[in-house]
Amino acid sequence: MSPATEYSAQTTVIDGVSAVKLDDSASKTEVTILTGIGNIAYRMLVNEKNILWTPTDNVAQFASAPAMGGVPFLWPWANRIDQDAYYVDGRKYLLNPELGNLRRDGNQKSIHGLLLFTSRWRVIAIQADQGAAWVTSRLEFSKYPDFMAQFPFAHTIEMTHRLAGGALEVETVARNESIASLPVAMGFHPYFQIHDAPRDEWRVHVAARDRMTLSPQLIPTGERTPVDFPDLFPLKGVHLDDVFTNLKTGADGRAQFSVEGKREKILVTYGAKFTEAVVYAPQAKPFICFEPMSGTTNAFNLAHAGIYRGLQSIAAGEEWRESFSISTSGF
Repeated sequence: MSPATEYSAQTTVIDGVSAVKLDDSASKTEVTILTGIGNIAYRMLVNEKNILWTPTDNVAQFASAPAMGGVPFLWPWANRIDQDAYYVDGRKYLLNPELGNLRRDGNQKSIHGLLLFTSRWRVIAIQADQGAAWVTSRLEFSKYPDFMAQFPFAHTIEMTHRLAGGALEVETVARNESIASLPVAMGFHPYFQIHDAPRDEWRVHVAARDRMTLSPQLIPTGERTPVDFPDLFPLKGVHLDDVFTNLKTGADGRAQFSVEGKREKILVTYGAKFTEAVVYAPQAKPFICFEPMSGTTNAFNLAHAGIYRGLQSIAAGEEWRESFSISTSGF
């Protein structure tokens, strides 16, 4: 097959949901992004095996009752906030539960921001050439009063899913349209699955030196302990819902997390601005999540308290840009 036809990108509708399909025929990899539901990468088929776990393979069922799966985007905060309020530059901002756009965890903490399953993304570019297939979507946060009431910082988000050489790169750009600095507590929550071995036989690499100590509500306390996992450890008997920091990076500043079975392997590479990681692997579920995060859980309030010093921000009129990638072998 000629290079010109190796990649393709097309818009489609699946069970009434707007979507985009990216195809790399040489590596037999196809990615489906549900642009109509949170701009979530819903499937990544490698040799017809979906490496992304989802609660249902039926898009219609997923649309009728959206739940965590695929690659959800966490913004304007990743994971939990310890109260219905947060601080930015010394000012206290209140969350309004009556607007109906807050998601709660089991401890009734607001979790994962405002955009998880929104239909407000718009495709602004879709293309394929000899080197890749990609789609860029935009969400103009500032246009929506219910978003701005919870997070009153004018900005726009653009996200590009790019498939090249069998790997999926997800690049995010946040543009600050406010006169104030914009705090960046961004994250993704990808769900991965291996097919050639049961969950207890999966082997995991966590590229971090330290683990954050968490409260019973899974909020970092500010303390940390050294990671005591070997470089590659089995998941049998292991439950993970942990925040990791002080990531182990290469010369390019990128950290690499992985899970593998007998032959199959999934590698997740974090861009340098994703400085923290949550790893979520409940014992009773056939998935593992390596979550790239630009800041720790509850970053706004921990930064205000002087406990956390890694909160990033965007100056007025400037932008923040970073990516992470998903690659595979053995499928």
